[in-house]
Amino acid sequence: MKDVQFTTYLDDLKAFSVGQGEPEWMLEFRLAALAKLEELDLPKIERVKIDRWNLTTVADFEESVEYGNVYNFDASKDNPILVQHGNTTVVEQMPVSLSEQGVIFTDIFTAMQEHPELVKEYYMQLAVKPDEDKLTAFHAAFMSGGSFLYVPKNVVIEEPIEGIYLHNAASTTNFVKHVLVLADENSQFNYLERFQTVGEGDVKSVANIVIEVVAKQAAKVKFSAIDQLGVNVTAYMNRRGHILRDASVDWAIGVMNDANVVADFDSDLIGEGAHSEVKAVAISAGRQTQGIDTRVTNYGRHSIGHILQHGVIRERGTLTFNGIGHIIKGAKGADAQQESRVLMLSDQARGDANPILLIDENEVTAGHAASVGRVDPEEMYYLMSRGLKKTEAERLVIRGFLGSVLTAIPVKEVRQELAEVIERKLS
Repeated sequence: MKDVQFTTYLDDLKAFSVGQGEPEWMLEFRLAALAKLEELDLPKIERVKIDRWNLTTVADFEESVEYGNVYNFDASKDNPILVQHGNTTVVEQMPVSLSEQGVIFTDIFTAMQEHPELVKEYYMQLAVKPDEDKLTAFHAAFMSGGSFLYVPKNVVIEEPIEGIYLHNAASTTNFVKHVLVLADENSQFNYLERFQTVGEGDVKSVANIVIEVVAKQAAKVKFSAIDQLGVNVTAYMNRRGHILRDASVDWAIGVMNDANVVADFDSDLIGEGAHSEVKAVAISAGRQTQGIDTRVTNYGRHSIGHILQHGVIRERGTLTFNGIGHIIKGAKGADAQQESRVLMLSDQARGDANPILLIDENEVTAGHAASVGRVDPEEMYYLMSRGLKKTEAERLVIRGFLGSVLTAIPVKEVRQELAEVIERKLS
């Protein structure tokens, strides 16, 4: 990998943009972000020093490994699904009935070519801005793949929409993924997302992932995600919702990566009656450090934003939850609630749960709860008195502790998958 002045990548970026068939506006967008990179600072995550993590290291632009059959696609499925391995789309499926209604789910470069006006209007324009900090600017400049999902007005999709993004452990290629989800007025759907490292290899790499969800008036989006990037992948993960009048985005996120993670899960409640429920679980183990900022900002009157975060720490892991509820002046009748709980399973584990409430308006409701502690010995005694071994009893307590997010995932198979990932992380 290289780590030099960003402007030295000017020619590489131009060549990559041309190779992907990007429109001229996208190249200009990249170059503008590149020009700002040097002057911007890293985001500040309370109690986590991410400046040591080399999150702006640039990798190769071209695919560096041959991809074998690492994803077993179930041909019996007929729901919308997109699978990318590295920067290559290996599966793209859309039922004819949904295509006829105008639903779009394709890779981000195809979307720029076939739906340029739609992508240009929303790509890093509302939810995430390219000049927020060094990591968003890095993303805007070096984005290497991703997808675009559009659900038109009044379209209700019953079957889940799945996006699967595979990172190869042997790859030295940029893994800078962008997913843009646009829910038009009165649309309803479930979107399921997985980021996962596969294959064999020990290449140290960086993932920079930005997810934007724009929910227009009265749209309803249920967003579920399971993150499983590998032990050599330092990750920046930014998921952001821009939610308009009477729309809702409900998040259920399992942060199950094996290396250091900085995550930014934000919901901007722009319109009156906008609603977001954010439920996240995380497990830190080994010497892993995770800093998770979850923020809900109430701009609209009578908007509702709730945060629920539960985390478990094993061995010498570190996990920091920062929960931020901000009610902006003018958001009368708004409701901001948050709860962050951390369970430590080791004397060497370190956990923080930091609630922050910023209230700039009267006639609102707000509250927070936070705790960091160990497994309740009375619970353990009760379970062991019923014949369970200590390890089995502890695992049962943890499953119950993390169950709030499991129950929020709308698809049974994905709930089971996250449960299995949790078991693997705890074993």
